[in-house]
Amino acid sequence: MKEQRVLFTVLIGILILTVFVSLALGRYPVSPKEILCFTAHKLTGMNCMDAQRAETLETVFVHIRMPRILGAMLVGAALAVSGAVLQAIFINPLVSPGILGILAGASFGAAFGVVFSASWIMVQTNAVFFGMAAVGLAVGLSRLYQGDRILLLVMGGIISNGLFNSLFLLMKYLADPYNQLPAIIYWLMGGFALTDSKTTFVLSVPIACGILILLCLSPYLNILTMGEEEARSLGVNAKQWRMVFIVISALISSLTVALCGIIGWVGLVIPHLCRIIAGPDNRILLPASVLTGSIFLLITDNVSRLLFPAETPLGILTSLLGIPVFAVILKNAGKGWSKWN
Repeated sequence: MKEQRVLFTVLIGILILTVFVSLALGRYPVSPKEILCFTAHKLTGMNCMDAQRAETLETVFVHIRMPRILGAMLVGAALAVSGAVLQAIFINPLVSPGILGILAGASFGAAFGVVFSASWIMVQTNAVFFGMAAVGLAVGLSRLYQGDRILLLVMGGIISNGLFNSLFLLMKYLADPYNQLPAIIYWLMGGFALTDSKTTFVLSVPIACGILILLCLSPYLNILTMGEEEARSLGVNAKQWRMVFIVISALISSLTVALCGIIGWVGLVIPHLCRIIAGPDNRILLPASVLTGSIFLLITDNVSRLLFPAETPLGILTSLLGIPVFAVILKNAGKGWSKWN
């Protein structure tokens, strides 16, 4: 218990520090003293800076940096916790949020919206709808046959992935090569450059609610990892609860695509890292994944903003950073699964 408190204290401290640094970093320089002064000014009304400077900082913080920081934290948390949940359900370390066609379906939906609609709201709505539709297809296919439900779900996910990836390529083929195609490619490479504060705050509510529900249901996830017979002996309907976890994970993963495009590797690497640090108990693993995913994506987003004069797509950087991290933890990746075996 003491080790867990220390772990969460360290992770929360790192997250707070990362948020503080993220507020200071950017094309418009802000000193740590000004951040503290502005915070004191907003919370207590203390006049420690002139009105013009306070108004400028409010624009920088409230309308530009805070929505982006909030978005990066929630997307990182959602992808990491979804990956941890799906890895536990399938008892497979190679599982990520894309296993059931979620990301392929959301990519097709976004591309469909770009090609056939001029509204970014429709692009985001289509991303969520088709992400969920891809999961529905995978689940529906798995129920057509008798056999190992986990294996059938994986096979259904492969079929769903293949279908929606093909449809996504069709949308790229049909897109206007001068306007629509660049928009599809750039947005799906991931990033918050095209995301406004209103969209961030609107989508943050269901993402945060989905994460909170998964955290509250983590004891049931522990039971599911024991197998269907053990779950049944404890009075838990494994089939029903498995669908609950899959639907919630699919929903928040689809919402991340609607918010910032495709962000890879977070849902695969972060759960592995947290499993090594925190162990396989999902009551500890899931909140650790939430905090670590937030920290990782927030740091990566800072790099994407500052690495080059033009903003680097976030999905490219998560892959470039995720691959060496995964290679480093690969040697010890099996330790986090030892208690399940």
